[in-house]
Amino acid sequence: MQPVLEISAADDFALSPVGEHESYGYLVLNGELTPAEVGTAVMQIAVCNDLEPQEEHGPCPNDPLGTFLHGLLTMPDLFAAGGFRVTDNATDTVFVEPGCCNGLETWRDWLEVLNGTGFSYFGHDPSSMAERLGDIVRLTLDAHETDSSPVIELSVDQIRTLVTGAQQDLQDFLNLAETWAQQHLPTHAAAVTAALARALDLAPTP
Repeated sequence: MQPVLEISAADDFALSPVGEHESYGYLVLNGELTPAEVGTAVMQIAVCNDLEPQEEHGPCPNDPLGTFLHGLLTMPDLFAAGGFRVTDNATDTVFVEPGCCNGLETWRDWLEVLNGTGFSYFGHDPSSMAERLGDIVRLTLDAHETDSSPVIELSVDQIRTLVTGAQQDLQDFLNLAETWAQQHLPTHAAAVTAALARALDLAPTP
């Protein structure tokens, strides 16, 4: 299980160093990313929230960097396209692929599978699903293709361990991003780090 961020094109982006990635592929977030990869991730999360906030969030700055970061730093509800991807490393078979409209800010839906309603969907095309059945959790890549979709069943304890590991990967990435922001966005570092924490649902509980 890995936290992954969907990456769109970064053509002509020159506000900070970024890595080269295939458009609409995924970047795995963890504590082992290069500075350029961290820059790519920060840029992409800002792109996800590059919307015009409401008037009460203040006027948009005129400088290019301030304009680019404005949505990330002022939107109340942040989005980070992606999610927790589950792959059998032995066979390279994917059992959960974050679909359209799914975001890393909803990763705690996995805890709902373990401790709450017992199921959750993770976007669409594919419509990946996790469902708790007693002491096991069934993962289905596409719930709309029940006859042909890859399916795997893991114990609740296994899933809980995987979720804990993926959460730690997110925290390790956030630690890297904080250092990166201090180096590349010094005047915005604290605000960007706080916004990333909210976008990844890692912000401290008030």
